[in-house]
Amino acid sequence: MITAPRILISGLKGGSGKTLLSLGLCSALVQRGIAVKPYKKGPDYIDAAWLAWAAGREATNLDPFFLSAPRLRSLFVHSLPQSCMAVLEGNRGLFDGRDVDGSCATAALAVTLQCPVLVSLDCTKMTRTAAALVLGLCHFDPRVSLAGVVLNQVGTARQESIIRQSIEHYTDVPVLGALPRLKANPLPERHMGLASHQIGNDCADNADSAAVRRVLAELGDFVSKHVDVARVQAIAAAAPALEPVAEFWEGHTAGSPAPRPRIGYVHDDVLWFYYAENLEALRRAGADLVRLSFADTAPWPQLDGLYLGGGFPEDSAPRLSLCPHLAELKAFSQDNMPIYAECGGFMVLSRAIARKEGEYPMAGVFPVRAEFHPRPQGLGYVQGITTQDTLFLPQGCAVRGHEFHYSRCVLDADAKPAYALQLDSGLGMGKGHDMLICNNTCASYTHIFAPALPQWAQNFVAAARAYAHSKALPSTVA
Repeated sequence: MITAPRILISGLKGGSGKTLLSLGLCSALVQRGIAVKPYKKGPDYIDAAWLAWAAGREATNLDPFFLSAPRLRSLFVHSLPQSCMAVLEGNRGLFDGRDVDGSCATAALAVTLQCPVLVSLDCTKMTRTAAALVLGLCHFDPRVSLAGVVLNQVGTARQESIIRQSIEHYTDVPVLGALPRLKANPLPERHMGLASHQIGNDCADNADSAAVRRVLAELGDFVSKHVDVARVQAIAAAAPALEPVAEFWEGHTAGSPAPRPRIGYVHDDVLWFYYAENLEALRRAGADLVRLSFADTAPWPQLDGLYLGGGFPEDSAPRLSLCPHLAELKAFSQDNMPIYAECGGFMVLSRAIARKEGEYPMAGVFPVRAEFHPRPQGLGYVQGITTQDTLFLPQGCAVRGHEFHYSRCVLDADAKPAYALQLDSGLGMGKGHDMLICNNTCASYTHIFAPALPQWAQNFVAAARAYAHSKALPSTVA
């Protein structure tokens, strides 16, 4: 049996304060000398990055949409270091899933991991009704272990007292804390949840780093003052032991031992949405990874492949449009280097990014522009089938992923796009088309999770190895 101290933070809905509580709890535990491993349920890069900073340890995403229950348990167990307490942050409401059965809900993850749940309860304009809500949570799915409640957005001491007494009278769920209403949200917001604050670039700027650390320290103090952190820790320590699980990466081949192709990936304040498992899959398939940045002034080193993740290129569009590496990207594509791009990476490869204030030229690999809108142009999980062979995925491959973008793909008037993915659910680049192909470059709005699509990494590395071999061949003169 496997001992794994753990607690899952959830709420009744999105915006219920669970992120503030999760970050504050991680920070408070670290302040007490407790080693913390953070997790984020579902497809979220930004909250996961904040959790990593709060815990001082890389966050892992756990997503029932991508992995079966056994594989989720395996990923959890094998990513949890010894002597660490796991803090998991859910998404949306506890029982909110993809359908009436609650598939892929935070509750489903809690059941899979046999994880006690701590609910952040937004008490705005509420007293005794809070007990009815807690009672409903207790009875809705008896498989879910509701271990405690933290009251959130509490206005007065009298309100807190009535709510505490009501919950204690009508339920057996302990109230483990009460967070008073704050005059201002300490966590900046943007159109995709918490603001990046350059946090995805490891807060490379000292001012940003200091600001993030200050916010997280304040949240740790806030939670320590108003929540019984020791009791939360005790609940996590009492979580039931888990059955032994299979090695998470079992079945993922290590690839040919030599040579190891060099695959670059841009990780800076422009592009930083990468699942750690996607990069690990490439390593296990036989690649050496090279971290790159658009801020570098020198030419990039010799590469055999390139992976461009998601991010916020629109925020850096004026500066990015002048970046000399854009010309390198186009030259790489024209030379048939294997390039795989997701969302933000696709925008960088487009002809231009169009914002309200103007249009900014990009690499021009694809004859399209990314046109920004005030509302999402694609949001949520997607699934579909590849309609042609590519270097990365064969025809007929079932693909699951997610999309979240405010930009819309607008084709040039004379463009003849070649799409390789037809979505059954999701919008992609329009009408369910996604995954544009040009030479050996593949770009889509869809983000994938490599462990759920093992052929992606293996094929990517094989293509990079073949490209490296072709460049090493002696040239011939007719």
